[in-house]
Amino acid sequence: MPPGNHLNALLSVAQMTEADRLAAAAGKSVFELMENAGRAVAGEIARRWTPRPIAVLCGPGNNGGDGFVTALALSQSGWPVKLALAGARELLSGAALAHSRRWPGPIETLTPAAIEGATLVVDAVFGSGLNRPLDTPVSDALALAGHRGIPIIAVDVPSGIQGNSGAAQSAAAATCTVTFARKKPAHVLLPGRDLCGEVVVADIGIPDAVFDALGIDTWENHPRQWRGDLPLPQFSANKYTRGHALLVGGYPMTGAARMAARAAARIGAGLTTIAVPEHSLAVYAAALTSIMVHPLTADDDLGGLLADRRYTACLIGPGAGAGELTRARALRMLASGKAVLLDADAITSFAAHPEQLFAAIRAPCVITPHEGEFKRLFSFDGDKLSRARQAAKRSGAVIVLKGSDTVIATPDGRAAINSNAPATLATAGSGDVLGGLVLGLLAQGMDAFLAASAAVWMHGAAAAAFGPGLLAEDLPDLIPGVLRHLLPLRFDKEPA
Repeated sequence: MPPGNHLNALLSVAQMTEADRLAAAAGKSVFELMENAGRAVAGEIARRWTPRPIAVLCGPGNNGGDGFVTALALSQSGWPVKLALAGARELLSGAALAHSRRWPGPIETLTPAAIEGATLVVDAVFGSGLNRPLDTPVSDALALAGHRGIPIIAVDVPSGIQGNSGAAQSAAAATCTVTFARKKPAHVLLPGRDLCGEVVVADIGIPDAVFDALGIDTWENHPRQWRGDLPLPQFSANKYTRGHALLVGGYPMTGAARMAARAAARIGAGLTTIAVPEHSLAVYAAALTSIMVHPLTADDDLGGLLADRRYTACLIGPGAGAGELTRARALRMLASGKAVLLDADAITSFAAHPEQLFAAIRAPCVITPHEGEFKRLFSFDGDKLSRARQAAKRSGAVIVLKGSDTVIATPDGRAAINSNAPATLATAGSGDVLGGLVLGLLAQGMDAFLAASAAVWMHGAAAAAFGPGLLAEDLPDLIPGVLRHLLPLRFDKEPA
């Protein structure tokens, strides 16, 4: 990702704490930041609803301090506000204590009774740093609000969600979540993403220069991170200079490789070839026109293709069949020095030989497992972001851990989390199309991390554009429309 591009940065809990510290050192006091945060929450509430009875639930830390500011701002604007605190006010400290002293009304003890009569609830109890289950009175109060269908506005994250992982412990779903400066992984990783509702990022006055000092290595996947690196056709280009993608297809499952090949071509590869078993040549050739089909008649045929330097990237896995032959072919691809993508059956073929695979990765390589395939290669535990990072470091490949919250991770620790994938992508063959999109970008010389990030986002955008009834085979033909929005046409001169 380009240095200095922090608009889509995802901050860990520690990085957000450090951002507050650096902002204070630059002249923004914690008191002022808290004031800005609470007023931002109040402003978002006022933008969405007219004044009505509202219960503001506060905790014993800075999140509670934000809640006190929110309550005061709403009260001063004519809202009937009830405020409840988990614990005694004497347990507050610093800016949170100072803001609590500005609240002129009564403070109730936080129990389920605190939401009686409320038509809105502000959850300012615990922020993203909590890593334990909620206390019973807190969880019961929030659960009661959810049961009654009372909209909940969460401050930072819904209480009970861990900011670095999105893991949830007794959290109640919010209608919207107002967070500050930048999102955290919990806002885009499941189940946290679903529990946050709509996420609003409020500017509370942290200087942009602060983010340059944080060592940011995690982003929400977005075109601004990779659009400038997308391959653009040049007037001087020809089909060879635009890259030649090579896939290995199998039999009798021929559809997966054919969809992957069409995706590679649609995203811009100048040529795309599928190497297939000779007895299946007619099946592939009858279904493909612009995609070239090459028969594999002997074990060394693939080696001969890989020796041709005009092939610039390779894919094996979709429909290839899991077993020794696929593993041997994958190793040949990796030994060629070309960019390689391993998916589906190619991943499963190394289930009993993961170290053999990792030792063979020397050139750009992308591995695209779903959760089941991931477990066949890796034994890492923990949250999705951490597991993807560990797998990338261990394997030496860019890991695309697929799902509704796909994580793309690099061996050096960078990661992007995708959030634009609609539920309609849960259909047979959509992963094969994704593999083809990555392949097509790799064939055109795009960096492996950026290619994977771009392909995952465009995959989601294409599905969203189609809507209900999506089939995987629809996806390749939707890619030109996505590219049209990402890459406006350029001309050297006006047409005659």
